[in-house]
Amino acid sequence: MDHVAHRSLSMSLPNILTYGRIAAVPVLAGVLFFGTGETSRWLAFAIFAAACVTDWLDGYLARIWEQQSNLGRMLDPIADKLLVGVTLLMLVSTGTIGGWSIWAAITILSREILVSGLREFLAELNVKVHVTQLAKWKTAVQFVALALLLAGPAAERVIPGTTETGVVLLWIAALLTLVTGYDYLKAGIRHAIYR
Repeated sequence: MDHVAHRSLSMSLPNILTYGRIAAVPVLAGVLFFGTGETSRWLAFAIFAAACVTDWLDGYLARIWEQQSNLGRMLDPIADKLLVGVTLLMLVSTGTIGGWSIWAAITILSREILVSGLREFLAELNVKVHVTQLAKWKTAVQFVALALLLAGPAAERVIPGTTETGVVLLWIAALLTLVTGYDYLKAGIRHAIYR
């Protein structure tokens, strides 16, 4: 593939959506850090929801338009981890996630870092660990949990129990991260010891 083709793929709509998701992360953090009241919570929820939609949309468009690229494959998981990590940190900072639930957030963050390191290690060995259906469910549950927790204090007026539902889903997501992370850990240990 020549330089022109590489350049056009880097500015394809799927990649632009991924860039947008990365750009949304500091905006979301700023809204939660500087904002007060229900308006900032609804705005943070809207930014997060839009970012989640682009996560599905960029992959879908890249496949149907045959615009998959190495840049997109590299940036997509980075964008997801930035979005999840920063959102968790800000929700702990605002007190929405507190008490024992902080351990669910720590579990999710730890798994994301662990998997990133294992992916890098396995990539050097040309070993691929395919994304399972359970891992996709984990991502979906995680996104829904975080969306509910972002809206939580504001959404309670409309739908009582929103925050509690978000916390329950966060724990479910944490358990799923342990199960799905085990696949990467198992592959990493196997190749580190026996290779």
